[in-house]
Amino acid sequence: MLKHPLLFITIFCISLSAKAQTVKPVKFKDIIFTDITIDKDLSFNPDASPTEKKSFLFDLYRPKDGHSAPRPLIIWMHGGGFKLGTKEAKGIKLWSKTFAQRGYVCAAINYRLNKKDLRFNFNELQKGCYYAVQDLKTAIEYFKKYHTEYNIDPDKIILAGNSAGGLMALQAAYSTDAELAKMAGINDTSANHHGILKVAGVINFWGAIFDLNWLNNARVPIVSVLGNKDNIMPPTHKSFPLYGGIDIHEKADALGISNQLKVFDGYSHELQKHFNPFFSGGKGTQKRWLEAGQFAADFLYNSLFK
Repeated sequence: MLKHPLLFITIFCISLSAKAQTVKPVKFKDIIFTDITIDKDLSFNPDASPTEKKSFLFDLYRPKDGHSAPRPLIIWMHGGGFKLGTKEAKGIKLWSKTFAQRGYVCAAINYRLNKKDLRFNFNELQKGCYYAVQDLKTAIEYFKKYHTEYNIDPDKIILAGNSAGGLMALQAAYSTDAELAKMAGINDTSANHHGILKVAGVINFWGAIFDLNWLNNARVPIVSVLGNKDNIMPPTHKSFPLYGGIDIHEKADALGISNQLKVFDGYSHELQKHFNPFFSGGKGTQKRWLEAGQFAADFLYNSLFK
C-alpha cells in the first residue's frame, strides 16, 4: 500500500501534463501557422470581358513560413443559391484562413451568378449550377497551369464549399459536362466537355448532388457536414429533388467510397438555429463552422496524408 497517495497522484498528474505538452500539432490537421498572407482580387480568367471580370476573381490564402515544398490546394466556393454571394462570405473567409493556418493553400473564388429568380424554378437552379461548375473548371485549369507560381501540388486539389458551393464541388468531382448539360437542358458548345475531373477530395458543407448515381463515376473522398433540421438543402431526398448529405453518405458507403458525415442535431441550413439568408449567424454559428472545419481537416488528413 502506498504511504503517500497524495504525492503519487500529484506526480502522476504532472507527468500526464508534461506528456500532453510534448504532443506536437500535425500539419494539414491542426492549426500550426500563426501568420498567413492573403492576396486579394486575383483573376483565374484574365481574358474575361469587363462585365464578367468580377465573376472570375479569387483571393489566395497561404501560410507565411517560407516553405518551399508544393502544398495541397483547397478551392473554396461560397453559397447563395447561384443567385447571391461572393468570396467575401464570412464562412469562406473563416475556412480559408484556418485551413491556410493548417498548411494548405486556399483559393476563395467568385463565379457567375444566375440573374433570374431561382426560388420557384428548379431548372434555373440546375442551369445556375451548370455554369458555376464551368467556372470552377476554368479555375482548376488555371491553378494546374500556374501550380509552380503558386507553389501548389496539382495532384492534390480539393474542392470545397457550403450550400451552392457544396453542390458545385460534388457535381464537378462526380459528373461530366455532358451529364450536367443534359440535366439542365443546355446545349453549350463553349463547355470544356471533359470527362470526370481528377481531384483529391470534396468538402461538402450542407450541399447536395443532383443524381445519386453519379457517385458511380469516381472514387473521390467526400466529407459532409449538415444540420438535421435543414429545410433549405434537406439531408435526404424524401422531401426535395436533390440528394443531401445523408443520402450521399449511405450511397458512398455502399460503393466503398471513402467518406464521413457529421450531423449537427437541431440545426438548420448554414448550421444556424433558424436559417436567415441575410444574417450569417452569431458566435454560436461560427463556433459550429470551426467544428465543421476541424472535422473536415481530420478526414482529409486521414484520407490523403496519414
